[in-house]
Amino acid sequence: MARREIQAAEITQTVKRLCIEANTHLGSDVIEAIEKSCAEEKSPVGRDILRQLLENAAIAKKEDLPLCQDTGMVVVFVEIGQEVHIAGGDLNEAINSGVRQAYKEAYLRASTLDPLTRQNYGDNTPAVIHMTLVPGTKLKLTVVPKGFGSENMSRVVLFPPSAGMDGIKEFIIQLVEEAGPNPCPPIVVGVGIGGTLEKAALIAKRSLLRPIGGRHPDPAIAGLELELLEEINKLGIGRQGLGGTTTAFDVHVETYPTHIGSLPVAVNFQCHCARHKEAIL
Repeated sequence: MARREIQAAEITQTVKRLCIEANTHLGSDVIEAIEKSCAEEKSPVGRDILRQLLENAAIAKKEDLPLCQDTGMVVVFVEIGQEVHIAGGDLNEAINSGVRQAYKEAYLRASTLDPLTRQNYGDNTPAVIHMTLVPGTKLKLTVVPKGFGSENMSRVVLFPPSAGMDGIKEFIIQLVEEAGPNPCPPIVVGVGIGGTLEKAALIAKRSLLRPIGGRHPDPAIAGLELELLEEINKLGIGRQGLGGTTTAFDVHVETYPTHIGSLPVAVNFQCHCARHKEAIL
């Protein structure tokens, strides 16, 4: 297979566009989930909040305004074909340049800072970049502006193997209940089971990229997702924690092989915006 060149400048412009679109254009799967939820909601307050979410999304799209004041810390998933050569610059810097330009030119809130001094960097860089090498000549970029109302509620626990499936379910449901209104429900709950500490967290976050309503291909895991979704919605936390039928739009579970001596479980919350956009170069 012939090697293919992709210019760093093209990557920068693509990341810039995706950052702006992710922050201003709500995904069609989220809009459909809100509309479906609105039709099923029994709480008048819940229905009113859902209508406000749809109105907010319409205004944001029309006026090119952020869906939320927290425009997130940018997470970028990169799948780079092994035959791809980045010309005219460094891949990581090309991505960060796109983030920097988007947040300054579109007047998106800059939230990144030094964790100890709390000095804000002023341009929302650096992004958190996850790189995967894959076969082929394409470069796939997925931009996720991750708000921290939901991120702060996320957890990773390394259980003993004896915790089993019952322990996993109890942990997830209890965590949602404790989070309450903080992750801005209705939420999407990403779950990673297996691997190591960091792998469980990563696959939990990756699971949030799956469209709402998209089930895991393994029937057993798909069944677990639906069971957890039903139990979570029985909690009655509802939209913005004000009660109602739907606390979560969906639960996405991903697994990875792990060590005989452990059972890592990560839960990564996503707020009702579930913001992410992707492009293939």
